[in-house]
Amino acid sequence: MSAEEAGGVFHKAQGRTLDAFSAEKEREWKGPFYFIQGADPQFGLMKAWSTGDSDSGGDEWEQEIRLTEQAIQAINKLNPKPRFFVLCGDLIHAMPGIRAVFSGHYHRNAGGTYKKLDMVVSSALGLQMGKDTHGLRVVVVTAEKIIHRYYSLDELSERGIEDDLMDLMKKK
Repeated sequence: MSAEEAGGVFHKAQGRTLDAFSAEKEREWKGPFYFIQGADPQFGLMKAWSTGDSDSGGDEWEQEIRLTEQAIQAINKLNPKPRFFVLCGDLIHAMPGIRAVFSGHYHRNAGGTYKKLDMVVSSALGLQMGKDTHGLRVVVVTAEKIIHRYYSLDELSERGIEDDLMDLMKKK
């Protein structure tokens, strides 16, 4: 499902607040409801556990993907629909073929490499705790490589994505 197709279905907490439920609408009790809680899809663990190599054996995710899809299909069939779905616990056990992990939360740009895995930390849209400006990271993925560049909000608004990155996206 694309972001357009989702049409506001997915919400992300920001500033320790989830905007899916406005204070105005939720101020008064309106009756019972239910939600769904799932835990620990932990992609890669089933293979690792079955081979007895829980440190590095989780290079396949097929079983976990199938079960996650089954869970989503089951939830989508429910009537009435749950008020919301929350997924807790470990999301990933191992990362097959992953070359880079992108994250935030550090409120500044940072990164490093460990065993051919790049860790890329993007600075915050909100409060800056380093010398970086408020911005976003553009990540271009090709068959051969992953290229990323951090742009200040002003740069991205005024100039857009640079030509060299746009050219990479035109190649098949």
